[in-house]
Amino acid sequence: MTQAEKSQILQLTGMVAYQSGSVVSRQITKADAGNVTLFAFDEGQELSEHTAPFDALVHILEGEAQVKVSGIPHILKSGEAIIMPANEPHAVKAVSRFKMLLTMIRM
Repeated sequence: MTQAEKSQILQLTGMVAYQSGSVVSRQITKADAGNVTLFAFDEGQELSEHTAPFDALVHILEGEAQVKVSGIPHILKSGEAIIMPANEPHAVKAVSRFKMLLTMIRM
């Protein structure tokens, strides 16, 4: 998908739609220093455990998710956020349908 227009007001939850049995993503912006991506997870869908070489902020826009960091599960609801530290294993699973904004910053 195309990136969002710059200098425009963005209605984030409306920019990505749920699809049955899927995880949908849309990159909002990308630069050498990092990127910002929207995700919509159908209930029960997940991103399996992995690591990344930089910190990542997960901000839940609607719904409820389990974010596991270094084996410790955290339940996040709309309006809540968590930082997943660089090089630590993490995973994301939809407790219910949810949308999140993922911001990754390269150090």
